Amino acid sequence: MPRAVLDRLTRPLSLRRAAAGVLVLLAAVLAFTPSARDGTAPVLVAARDLPAGAVLSAADVRSVRMPPDLVPGAALAEASEVESAVLVAAASAGEPLTRTRLLGPEHVRLAAGPGQDAVPLRLADPGVARLLRAGARVDVVAAEPHAVVARDGVVLAVHGGDSARDGPVVLLALPGDSATRVAAVALERPVGVTLR
Repeated sequence: MPRAVLDRLTRPLSLRRAAAGVLVLLAAVLAFTPSARDGTAPVLVAARDLPAGAVLSAADVRSVRMPPDLVPGAALAEASEVESAVLVAAASAGEPLTRTRLLGPEHVRLAAGPGQDAVPLRLADPGVARLLRAGARVDVVAAEPHAVVARDGVVLAVHGGDSARDGPVVLLALPGDSATRVAAVALERPVGVTLR
């Protein structure tokens, strides 16, 4: 068989082999890319039941893969995103964690609206703090002289206070100027709240 005819017959075969090699290489790359392989995205979930107020570390979370349409908005994907963050509400084992579940600007904005700041308070009567729940609306009052220091604060969370000496810390969302005033007054004299 003449060489020219042989070249014409083997050239398409060589091109097919090269194309097959490229496809095999592409398949191998896709096989080792989990999101491309299974159409999922990484999401951090609680590794165990976590109490409200927990200061998180990488040991408290694990990564799972979820279909993108099931991933919550503001979902966390990297363990570094939760390091030393405070969990605002309890989370069950396996529950996805989001930025809005961690103490910070996104949680304050979601819970109380824009333009709000968070201020921690230890109330004069620890028993009152134990009655409060996230979402409750309160006015902050000060003793000696009696005065309303801020109105219509939103309770973001109530944490700690297991000992008789130290009551729970109440985290309130208030407009920036009110939050600053409440923090300053709480340093000088006892404060309490009235429920709305």
